[in-house]
Amino acid sequence: MAKDHETNVHELKEKIKTFCEARDWDKFHNAKDLAIAIIIESAELLEPFRWKSEQEVKELFENPQKKEHIEEEMADILYFLLRLAQRYNIDLSEALEKKIEKNNKKYPIEKAKGSNKKYNEL
Repeated sequence: MAKDHETNVHELKEKIKTFCEARDWDKFHNAKDLAIAIIIESAELLEPFRWKSEQEVKELFENPQKKEHIEEEMADILYFLLRLAQRYNIDLSEALEKKIEKNNKKYPIEKAKGSNKKYNEL
């Protein structure tokens, strides 16, 4: 079983590519439909947390079956995100680095530390 510290993004994208191409799914996996799938799976991830207190959320992660359900929804989101990146040649590591650089400018530590305000409110 693969672990985060043993796997790179490219390997994951290749694994998904092989899986999808073997099933002839490229024709279904356009940018629009993959983006829709990410939103749908994200909504499914939210469902177990709806109306839960902080303690109830903690208990979700302590319950092996409920934690597994959350993990599966997270995996679905990651799957479709990686598939979108793979299909449209997006380097996610590079995109994340660029976004972090932008966020460093939008949220300087001296203004943003300990604050949940949006950058235009700091």
